[in-house]
Amino acid sequence: MKILSIGNSFSADAHAYLHKLAEQRGIEISTVNLAIGGCSLEAHYNNMADNNKNYLLSINGGDWEKELVTIKEIIESDSFDVVTLQQVSHFSGMYETYEPYLSQLADYVRKCQPDARLYFHSTWAYEIDSDHFGFANYENNQEKMFNSICDASEIAREQINAEIIPSGKVIQKMRECISAFDYKNGGQSLCCDGFHMSHTYGRYAVALTWLTTLTGKRAEPLPFMELDNHIILQICQIVNDITFGK
Repeated sequence: MKILSIGNSFSADAHAYLHKLAEQRGIEISTVNLAIGGCSLEAHYNNMADNNKNYLLSINGGDWEKELVTIKEIIESDSFDVVTLQQVSHFSGMYETYEPYLSQLADYVRKCQPDARLYFHSTWAYEIDSDHFGFANYENNQEKMFNSICDASEIAREQINAEIIPSGKVIQKMRECISAFDYKNGGQSLCCDGFHMSHTYGRYAVALTWLTTLTGKRAEPLPFMELDNHIILQICQIVNDITFGK
């Protein structure tokens, strides 16, 4: 399976362990991440329309390539099975910022990759004490941000006839149901800086959500890095419940 993401630092979080997790499951996956930090759908559209050479490129979650590239040269470089789009995090719960850019990007992707499955990456809400400027869009309220993202993502899915990668729902459920991540009461945060995923359980959970969603294979509690096996089991259960329904 060949996966192309047109995203930002949140797609970098998603791709970081995706290839490694797939290898562990014996699933052949290659990932290509085109990213600009803090890049909105509007900026992606403008870069696509003007063929701007502004994108960093990462293969299989590895280091960024030194040379900047355009969307056009990468999307035409291979046949992809999956292409993902996403909104920048601070606008992710504000659907009025999505259009007309999302629909135009989706049309472009389908023109260039007519056989690819199109997915919309539904991202996570910030940590409760995040100092990200965009948190003010949601009154600095994690629950409000989460619900807004879910609502906007569903509209986006219908608008472009895509499927959703429910990363945000998995992260929020982990915060609610796994005591180790009850940050409000002394647990560890799933963010490393208030908005990006932690390099342990945060990135692991998002990568597992992608792998499960894109392959249709249930998450299995296999050892990964130095992560606690009991917590991995709990994360797998949440990913399967959200991806396949209880």
